[in-house]
Parts: sequence; C-alpha cells; structure tokens
Amino acid sequence: MQTRIPPPPSRHQAETYAARSPSRRVFGRIAALAVAAALAAALAFVIHAGIQSRQTSAEALRSATLDAAVPTVSVVRPKFESTAEEIVLPGNVQAFVSTPIYARTNGYLRRWYFDIGSHVKAGQLLADIETPEIDRQLDQARAELATAEANYKLAVSTAARYENLLKTDSVARQDAEEKISDMHAKKAVLEAAAANVRRLEETVRFQKIYAPFDGVITARNVDTGALINAGANAPGKELFDIAATDRLRVFVNVPQTYLRAAMSGAPAYLTAAELPGRRFAGRIVRNSEAIDPASRTLLTEVDVDNRAGALLPGQYVLVHLAAGGKTRGLLIPANTLLFRSEGLQVAVVRNGKAVLTPIRIGRDFGNAVEVLSGITANDVVIENPSDSLTSGTAVRIAGARSPQDAQP
Repeated sequence: MQTRIPPPPSRHQAETYAARSPSRRVFGRIAALAVAAALAAALAFVIHAGIQSRQTSAEALRSATLDAAVPTVSVVRPKFESTAEEIVLPGNVQAFVSTPIYARTNGYLRRWYFDIGSHVKAGQLLADIETPEIDRQLDQARAELATAEANYKLAVSTAARYENLLKTDSVARQDAEEKISDMHAKKAVLEAAAANVRRLEETVRFQKIYAPFDGVITARNVDTGALINAGANAPGKELFDIAATDRLRVFVNVPQTYLRAAMSGAPAYLTAAELPGRRFAGRIVRNSEAIDPASRTLLTEVDVDNRAGALLPGQYVLVHLAAGGKTRGLLIPANTLLFRSEGLQVAVVRNGKAVLTPIRIGRDFGNAVEVLSGITANDVVIENPSDSLTSGTAVRIAGARSPQDAQP
C-alpha cells in the first residue's frame, strides 16, 4: 500500500498564512486571558460566598448559644393579704380518761376476752381470775359465821333464862349480868364473822374483771395462766390499760407572751403532718392558772371531739391558737427564699437580670411567709431559684421571648 504525501503549499497560500498568524495569536491570547479572568472571578465569588455563609452560620450559632444560655424562670409578684394572727405550738394528745386496770384478788388468769385495739362498753367482762385460796378462805369464814351464830343463839337463850330467874331472886344479879354481857360479846363475834364473810365474798367478785367505762383496750400485759397479784404495788403488772378516745385532751405550753391566746372558752384547732389538709376543731377548757417559772409557759388544755377516731392518744399535733385580730401583710411563697451565708434573700428580676435582694421576714404560714422589708408589691420574684444563681445573671421569664421582654 502506497502512502499519499500531500503536496506542499503554494506560494500564495504560504503568504496568506504568514499574513494571518500574528492576529490569530493575539486574539487567542486575549481569549485565554478573558477565560482566566472569568474563572478567577467565579472562583473569588464562590470563595467569598462560602466565607460569608460560614460567618453567617457561626454568628447564628453564637447568637443561639447565648440565647439558650439564658435561664428561663417562673416568677410571682408579692401580694398583700389579710391574715388572722395565730400562734402554732406543739401539743400532746391524751385520752380524756385513761386507766390501768389491776387485780383486786390473788390467783391465776383463767381467761381473757379482749385484746389491744378492742372497743368495749362499760360493764363488759374483760377477764376471769381463778382464786382457789380465796375460795377456801370464804368456806372457812362461812363455817366460823355458823359457829358464831350458834354461840350467839345459846347466849341469847341463857341470858333470857337468867333474866327470868332474877325476877324471882333465884340467881344472883351478878350472874345474870355476866350472862347478858356474854350474849353481847357473842353478838359482836357474830357480826365480825358476818363482816369477814362479806369481805371475802366481795373479794371473790373480783375474780371477774369488768370494763369501768366505754373505751378501747390500749394494752394487755398478761396471758392465760399468769400469776396474778392484787394491788397496784404488787410485783405483777396491770392487767389492761383502757382509754376513752371519743374525746381527747390536748395539752400545750403557751408562752407567757401569748397569754391572751390561752383564755378559757377560746376556739382552737389542730393539724397533723400525717393528715394533710384536715383541721380538728377544739376549744380551750382550762389552764393551770400559774406560769411555770422554768419555761415561762402556761399549761393549757384543749378538748377535741374525736368520735370519728382520726386522732390517737400520744399523737404529735400542732395546736393553732388565735393571738389577735386580722392583719394585712405582704406575702411571698416559701419556695422563693434563698438561704445564703449573707442571710435570707430572694431573687428579683430587674432589667432582664436577676438581682439577689436581702429581706426580713415576719410570720411563717408554712407555704408562704410575711415580708417585713426588702421588696415591694411591684417587684417580680423568681420561684424556685437555682442555688448557683448570682446577681447580674440574665434571665428570661417563662413566656417572654427575650430577657428584655421580661422586664417588669
């Protein structure tokens, strides 16, 4: 196969190409420069747009971070309320009647019928005591009574005969008087024997233990077969403890400063921590009429109706006594208080920032306290402030869009 070689350019073509090549080279350079400039401009625009976008994003992130760092708080405004002045004191609840029951005879416990917590009526049988020794003593006493009766009857008939014989001077007066005196002596012996029988019969009746009043059994200290010794000072313990709880006595020591609150007939009410929201109405019935020099308090008794059985003897309660009329005070919730080394403080929102303000409080109502100085009714107080909260910290009130919107 033969290769075709193109013919060389003609002279005219060569002259024409030589005339046109410089202008083409200039145009090509200009076009290349224009393309490079366009590419550089595009690249600069892209770089500038990226930098600006990153700067905008960083600024937005910084703003969002700062905004999120502002704590959101709930606030409350102090308010004036009329409250009744009262004092709250600890009270000791006791049954209106509480009695330990002891045995009045010696023996062994045969049976008991009621355990602790049982409600009993007056006269109900609580326990039986077996008393073999007392029973034998009663038998002996009755035999001695029969002997005394026989001796007395003989003495009576003998004295009557001697009186009849004395009328006819058949016997000496001395003998008749001796028989009459013997009759009187036998009568005294008979009366003593009869009294002894009655005493033992009464003792035997103590074999059965009855409830002295309506109440509840609060203690049972013996069991079947236990040795029973008579009397409160005997080595044995009391058999039962019974308490009347339909009505309770509450004893409270009222400070000397509040003697007006302890006047007889004044109303009072009780509260107990384990019975939230409930009040038990009572009335002051008496006081000791003397100040205890050791504590400078007046012992006062408050009686409370307890037929529902909500309160128990021995329970710890708070006694609320009226100390005077109603007063108007500035109140704030107790959950706004801050206990710091600088003293009692509250956090107030001013110009979008928290300001720790020292206050002085008066009466404590439990869920609220009375403020005597430090804040006014126009202040906005933070509820449940954080322990790390400091003055000058920017805060946002719940519901506000920015700290500036939260300015009171």
